[in-house]
Amino acid sequence: MLYFACPEGFVYEMKKRGFELGRCQLMLDSDVKDISFTSSSDGSRQQALLFLPEGVQYAPLVVGLHTWSYDRFNQLEMMLPHCRERRWRLLLPEFRGPNLMTNPHVPEAGGSAFAIQDVLDAVALVNQRYELSTAPRLMLGGSGGGHMALLIAANSPTFWTGVSSWVPITDLVAWYQENPDYAPHIAAFCGGVPGAAADVDRQYWKRSPLNFVQELVGVPLSVHHGRFDPVVPYRHSWRLAQALEEAGAKNFFFEIFPGGHEIKYREAFAWFDGLVRAAVNEDVQLTG
Repeated sequence: MLYFACPEGFVYEMKKRGFELGRCQLMLDSDVKDISFTSSSDGSRQQALLFLPEGVQYAPLVVGLHTWSYDRFNQLEMMLPHCRERRWRLLLPEFRGPNLMTNPHVPEAGGSAFAIQDVLDAVALVNQRYELSTAPRLMLGGSGGGHMALLIAANSPTFWTGVSSWVPITDLVAWYQENPDYAPHIAAFCGGVPGAAADVDRQYWKRSPLNFVQELVGVPLSVHHGRFDPVVPYRHSWRLAQALEEAGAKNFFFEIFPGGHEIKYREAFAWFDGLVRAAVNEDVQLTG
């Protein structure tokens, strides 16, 4: 369990609220490892957290994605209990850190090709070390993590047993206009404001999941959005759902729930439970 951490996004948010933070200390339980690996994109060293239940040879892998303003520690306390309960593996990649202008690597964050490849590299490393190739592979993220989950799924659509995306940003140009608190950070990793230059607009386009509907059509995908979300309007998921429906997606599930900007973890893991059961019993047919 993460007892106390202050990643860059946390520091940014606390300073924005007027708090001054001293030295941070980080403590992890012994069954959670902080691993590193070499990026296949640029040769840099990247990090991830990994939980491996003891004595389990075959188990699903959950890839948990941090939210917009945080790092790999962000989802540990929320996702780890569900994986411990099920004796599943959990991988929490850094993927270039917070999508914030205070991040010195911000152009490489924000759904870039580097960030996407970091997640796939982390999964490949775990697969190589622990032979997970036949186990179900599941991905979960909310907000910036939901945005990232959609981009990764579009990049590797046949790889995932299931992808659960909550309150995602699907159109960066729209969100730039909708949320002034986050607009400067979007401009920081896209290289400018929308319309500033063709290269800038290309970055907005490449990092917006709404532009990859055809790649997402075949992904086992579950998208959820709070009707009263004050951060990312539910229309982001609504527009994606309409586009996927029009494109003929057959394994896509969509929910607008009476809530805000949140992940309902029990619901997400319950969906994963069904996918894992189906993967284990895929040859069992219901008789009439």
